[in-house]
Amino acid sequence: MKKIKFLVAPLLVLLFLSSCSSVQVLSDYDREADFNTYKSYAFYKTGIDKAQISDLDKKRILRAIESEMSKRGFVKSENPDILVSIFTKEKEQVDIYNNYWGGGFGWGWSPYYWGAGWGPGWGGNNVSTRTEGSLYIDLIDANSKELVWQGKGVGNLGNIANIEKKEERIREFVSEILMQYPPNTVAAR
Repeated sequence: MKKIKFLVAPLLVLLFLSSCSSVQVLSDYDREADFNTYKSYAFYKTGIDKAQISDLDKKRILRAIESEMSKRGFVKSENPDILVSIFTKEKEQVDIYNNYWGGGFGWGWSPYYWGAGWGPGWGGNNVSTRTEGSLYIDLIDANSKELVWQGKGVGNLGNIANIEKKEERIREFVSEILMQYPPNTVAAR
């Protein structure tokens, strides 16, 4: 039984750490839009100005979007086919882990003795907080001014002090979201 606990605990830690680094992505689109006609884009300043993040992070996100749009054959234009807007949300997640391992014989320490004994094992509670962020990328038809595609990425942001790591995390968010564009409209019709 102890072997199972010692094997499961590291696996749970690995699972938790790998889940922290991933970005969960969802996308939605207008089934009537013809995505083959969109070849150029511009940023929708009005929408971007409303995003409640620092101007530096906005610049990082916009640079990452420019890079991804270029990879998809889009060109930035004064007379665009689509407008790109972003908005963000974040919330604090509180995780509480109860570390009760049950009773049994083992070595330990208490205020009254140190050594072997019999009784309940109690590891206490661990409480941790993390910031979960959502980045939305909206593509708006420039002529009709209607939303035609929206991608959302959700993941742990962490308080990244290292600028290179922060930029890498932002690029990961944007890349994962825009992998969903263009939508597979052939299967949907």
